[in-house]
Amino acid sequence: MITTRRLAVLWFFALTCYGQGLEFIKSHYTKYEFQIPMRDGKRLFTSVYVPKDTHEKYPIMLSRTPYSVSPYGVENYKTALGPSEKFARKLFIFVYQDVRGRYLSEGDFVNMTPHRAVKRGPQDTDESTDTYDTIEWLTHHVPNHNGNVGMWGISYPGFYTAAGIIDAHPALKAASPQAPIADWFIGDDFHHNGTLYLPHMFRFFASFGHPRPVPILPPPAGSQGTALTQQDGYSFFLGLGPLSGVNEKFFKNDVPFWTEMTQHPTYDEFWQARDLRPHLKNIKPAVMTVGGWFDAEDLFGALNTYKEIEKNSPGANNMLVMGPWFHGGWARSDGDSLGRVQFGSKTAVFYRDEIEFPFFNHWLKGKDDPKLPEAFVFETGTNQWRKEDAWPPKDAEPKMLYLQADGRLGFDAPKQAGAEFDEYVSDPAKPVPYIGGQGPGMTREHMVEDQRFAATRTDVLTYQTELLESDITLAGPLTASLFVSTSGTDSDWVVKLIDVYPEDYPDPDPNPAGVHMGGYQQLVRGEAMRGKFRNSFSKPEPFTPGKREKVEWVMPDIDHAFRRGHRIMVQVQSSWFPLVDRNPQKFVDIYNAKLTDFVKATERVYRGAGALSGVKVNVRATN
Repeated sequence: MITTRRLAVLWFFALTCYGQGLEFIKSHYTKYEFQIPMRDGKRLFTSVYVPKDTHEKYPIMLSRTPYSVSPYGVENYKTALGPSEKFARKLFIFVYQDVRGRYLSEGDFVNMTPHRAVKRGPQDTDESTDTYDTIEWLTHHVPNHNGNVGMWGISYPGFYTAAGIIDAHPALKAASPQAPIADWFIGDDFHHNGTLYLPHMFRFFASFGHPRPVPILPPPAGSQGTALTQQDGYSFFLGLGPLSGVNEKFFKNDVPFWTEMTQHPTYDEFWQARDLRPHLKNIKPAVMTVGGWFDAEDLFGALNTYKEIEKNSPGANNMLVMGPWFHGGWARSDGDSLGRVQFGSKTAVFYRDEIEFPFFNHWLKGKDDPKLPEAFVFETGTNQWRKEDAWPPKDAEPKMLYLQADGRLGFDAPKQAGAEFDEYVSDPAKPVPYIGGQGPGMTREHMVEDQRFAATRTDVLTYQTELLESDITLAGPLTASLFVSTSGTDSDWVVKLIDVYPEDYPDPDPNPAGVHMGGYQQLVRGEAMRGKFRNSFSKPEPFTPGKREKVEWVMPDIDHAFRRGHRIMVQVQSSWFPLVDRNPQKFVDIYNAKLTDFVKATERVYRGAGALSGVKVNVRATN
């Protein structure tokens, strides 16, 4: 999900591009193009690359995308095929399809196509039926296949992969939804617990969101601009003012999904219909869901796709892979670092060679069983791969990190009597920045950003442990659990879990950039919650000014070891800008809020007996 329509195409193309080359592809594959009919008569544009070698039959690898199957024309070839270089060199049949309503495919495009659990006739289509019909056609018209089909896709294509395993075609033997979108209101991409991820949404729909009335080729490279050209995203989005002016000023009433989103500010039937999770049941293909611990876009989707299949399809061959990656980093990087944080090895290369390729090679070609675990997860901090027979790990013990007096943090509950609290003033005119420097939008590196800049602000509460005497590994979901009050009638709450490095932590070697890691405060996990949704995402409720209430929300899983000599830190704040849109701190429909609705508020976080605040964690047993 990227800045311009063309860049979105190139972005997805880059995900599959890892060192094959046009000469190799053209000499080993023949390209075909088809308009494949669906059950309702609409035809979907599909590119097929078939190995020239016919000494054996090959499985089909299918990828369905809204980002274009470019290049078009049977004489124009991709420079790379498949999830990684190894696939093309070991020979598979590769199929790329423009989903319904995108580029040269017929029909109407619908964002996050709702799944139809009950289908009454051929006009009742969804991504499951389109996948089924595509595979049915391919297995009857593409020569020299072995009868087995695999699917893969990252981000939006990951959603189409997840949708394709529902009521799957019998030939679909294996699938890998990678960073799949699962729910666009609760935790993926544009919303997190009701807050709006403003720059991410803005940049994506400014290019992707325009209607396509008839089948059309992608625009030439560089022909699509973006409304956001300013490097300083903080100033740009602050100057944007209330969200009520975005449509007329920038989208020009030409981005239908923005309009739809503003008409559905709560978790109503519009969003619930786009939640794929309830439909991930009775899954038959082998599934390998892949995600990145530091994926700023669809971490929620990866974790919850695996979780729902595990819960609703107990007999399914269902596994999870989580590495220290940004969005798609397992496919388009070496995975040895992110920002200033090093991971000690080329984790993405290991994944592609030792996990992803063996998975598909086994299920589609019948090669040796790689005996992959239930969960193959990378533990950051110690920087090691772990094989788990369940996720979260069965030996992880639930505990609570309590906020304590004088900025202390610990596993022992405070015993002070009375209304112990810390407070700050939150001003929407001066929101807390989400990064210490400048960036035009949502950076991938913010997921491991140094938080020392935030600790200096008076509107950020900071709590930390003493120096750790031994390693403490947290593995599994986190739950922010706060007792709070506000002088306003609404407020956001942001909780961040941070690894504080010792002052003598070594710098990288070599170190051409002159990076100093001593005292680095690495963000391990951060998540926002819009307070009015504290009891229900469907029925928001105002706060009563000054009244203490509990606000609790689940944060995405981690697998991180806080090493001996480090500290564990928690920060609490009420803005995270421009990553998260500003809350007026007044109970209103924020999409229609006026400038006068934005007010300062005094926020209190309680930490005394009877109102214990902190973060619920799962502590992995020491070996």
